[in-house]
Amino acid sequence: MSGPNAPGGGLPLPVVLAGARGHGRRHLRNIRRLQDKGLVRLAGICELSPLTTAELAEHFGDFDGPGNPGERPPEQSADLGALLDSTGAAIAVICTPIPTHTDLALIAAGRGAHLLLEKPPAPSYAEFRRMADGVAAAGVACQIGFQSLGSHALPAIRDMIASGVVGTVTGVGAAGAWARDEAYYRRAAWAGKRRLNGVDVIDGALTNPLAHAVVTALALHGATRAEDVGTIETELLRANDIESDDTSCVRVTTPRGRVAVAVTLCAERPGEPYVLVHGSGGRITFWYKLDRVLVQRSGHGPREIEYGRTDLLENLVAHLTDGTELLVAPESTGAFMRVVEAVRRAPDPVALPADAWEAVPAENRRIVRGIDGLVAAAADSLALYSELGARWASPNEVSTG
Repeated sequence: MSGPNAPGGGLPLPVVLAGARGHGRRHLRNIRRLQDKGLVRLAGICELSPLTTAELAEHFGDFDGPGNPGERPPEQSADLGALLDSTGAAIAVICTPIPTHTDLALIAAGRGAHLLLEKPPAPSYAEFRRMADGVAAAGVACQIGFQSLGSHALPAIRDMIASGVVGTVTGVGAAGAWARDEAYYRRAAWAGKRRLNGVDVIDGALTNPLAHAVVTALALHGATRAEDVGTIETELLRANDIESDDTSCVRVTTPRGRVAVAVTLCAERPGEPYVLVHGSGGRITFWYKLDRVLVQRSGHGPREIEYGRTDLLENLVAHLTDGTELLVAPESTGAFMRVVEAVRRAPDPVALPADAWEAVPAENRRIVRGIDGLVAAAADSLALYSELGARWASPNEVSTG
């Protein structure tokens, strides 16, 4: 790996974080954790308005105080390129609005900085290719922030599949029944939008909050690259007053079979999302946020296993320092980006009829009646909402990716 900011001085590696508020606060906490382990050092923060002393202290304490004797606060700037130049950062963590991902990734790559790029990596397949090709040409490493793909459960489940624990795999389903209140869609100008000022955003349930369900289901079915995808069927709906989908399903046909994902942000009783591997002799359920697996197979009692997880920034550091393989390189998200593109090209989500949902004033959100059962049934049967008899589901939109 080459470039002006390529690792060469040993640990800790200097890191710049672009987007330190909102979801970026999780990255701040994680950078502090890895800084305490001597792996990284927060060298800079890129935000439109600088973090206050109090915001920094929340995660890093008072600089030059009792907890950080002699330490200087990170540089701050709204200009990522200038910040990378002045800090010489080896890594840029990009946690900014979806439409900015490609341009910022290429700015960082052009300065030799390696990348941890938040998901979804881009709002369209064309932007994804521009990013991935540009990063490859720059010769820097890029990790896409799908944390679930760092779970040690994934290789364990793949081994189970390969050894025939549940027989022949007949398909993979995924279900996500979450709740998001009205404030969620008001948190930023791009929230809940398909496009903003003529630029693609595609901030829907399948492509952003529950994108892990899609990418994890595809990964467990062995369909990670763009060329692994055949047809894609989508049903995009919304109960909220937004542009994007909040209640949706997608079915992807691959050379190995079908992957069906059903999600909602309007659950009656929100629960943990999961991926379900269907086999001729049993099934494997993976609650990907919990790293928990349940194996059920013919002639055996159920077996539940909990796994560990490798942090993606820590994996990137290991890749740069000792050649450890990246867990989520851009090409391994190509199939997911084909789904994003199918959602982007599909007709705008259909507004659910007023009698299909109801407001919950105490929680400031909307629920779709019966959606929890439909989401579970879709994952269980690999069917779409319309095939399950949901009267409000429109005929599916078919794309060839």
